[in-house]
Amino acid sequence: MLRLKKDVKAIFERDPAAKSILEVLLCYPGLHALWFHRLAHRLHRWGLVLLPRLISQLSRFLTGIEIHPGAKIGEGFFIDHGMGVVIGETTEIGDNVTIYQGVTLGGTGKEKGKRHPTIGNNVVIGTGAKILGPIKIGDNVKIGAGSVVLRDVPSNTTVVGVPGRVVVYEGERVPSIDLHHEKLPDPVAEALQRLQSQIDDLRSQQEKILKGGQDD
Repeated sequence: MLRLKKDVKAIFERDPAAKSILEVLLCYPGLHALWFHRLAHRLHRWGLVLLPRLISQLSRFLTGIEIHPGAKIGEGFFIDHGMGVVIGETTEIGDNVTIYQGVTLGGTGKEKGKRHPTIGNNVVIGTGAKILGPIKIGDNVKIGAGSVVLRDVPSNTTVVGVPGRVVVYEGERVPSIDLHHEKLPDPVAEALQRLQSQIDDLRSQQEKILKGGQDD
């Protein structure tokens, strides 16, 4: 019962649309998928194969969220909306993680063993992001919507783009869960701005040289 209360509390903390406990219990597919998963995961740990997968498929049919029974999920996990979310068998998710619709925590091939991501604590994964392979995502990481992450990500960073690019905020630690995954830097735009600035400087120098020659 205490764990169920934590699940509901996490939703109220991170979703301003949540108005009542009854609404959360009845209308949040991410919560339902999590409860289905806990049952399937326990049966999976007991060595059963078919029944946990059937529960997982039932959950997928009812919620639009597919979580393999083998995935390990920590406390305070929240899936907002959730349609199209896929979480692979060897995925490991830490505490206080938030993911949005269309996110895939998947593999990259047919290799056996650990083949899905490990997600740290206090991570926010934006809409449609794909995290693929047995990589590690550190604590306090934000992954922007639509990003494709194929390499390890250090803690206290933000990832954007395809493939995902890491932007490190030196000396700045994330003190709490930051859900503003729409406020992300654009490294490509920043690079273009620097290039434009250099072009403007060169143009200015060229004009000075030409003006100097005319004066002579």
